[in-house]
Amino acid sequence: MRHLVPPSLRINEFGGTSWVGIVPFRMEGVMARPLPDLPGLSAFPELNVRLYVEADGKPGVWFVSLDAANLPAVWAARRLFHLPYFHADMQTQTEVQNHRVCVRYRAVRRSRGPRVAFSATYATTAGPAGESFEATPGTLEHFLTARYCLYTQDGAGTLLRANIHHAPWSLQNASATIGENTMGEAQGITLPGPPSLVHFSRRTDVVVWPLERVAR
Repeated sequence: MRHLVPPSLRINEFGGTSWVGIVPFRMEGVMARPLPDLPGLSAFPELNVRLYVEADGKPGVWFVSLDAANLPAVWAARRLFHLPYFHADMQTQTEVQNHRVCVRYRAVRRSRGPRVAFSATYATTAGPAGESFEATPGTLEHFLTARYCLYTQDGAGTLLRANIHHAPWSLQNASATIGENTMGEAQGITLPGPPSLVHFSRRTDVVVWPLERVAR
């Protein structure tokens, strides 16, 4: 993973290993406040591949790639946040039966070269085992979700940080069947076998602050 992350960032480990997160979701209410939501621009599917890092003792995430179905959002995020966004064709379908959520998700990047795609069906665990919970400090779930900033780097190589505010994630145990996943391979990351851990979150409200330079 080291070649994917600036030298000034430390890659965090849990259980003696680094972790790669693949997070498919749907964005809603995306807009610079106090501007209103705009139909067709403020809601769209997104998929990111992330690593878990820190600088100056502040844990955060480093995005290896982000795919979105909204071309203006891709352009804006690349220009304003220096994030590696890509335009993709994406479809999601969600069903709720007996309080169990099932999602079918598909993304294919609009780019030349090798196919970059993700397709999966994932669902919350039935019964009490699938009830919502907040991650306990010291657990892997907390390590992965208690991240309150993102790191990025501008064209001059300056390390930047955007602080993020959100309540602790409300998680549910889940299972996933992966149909296709070449998201890691596109960045030189080998992801053998099924995912080690799967969780679902119904909703997480997030506020992202402007970028600031990380003092070195």
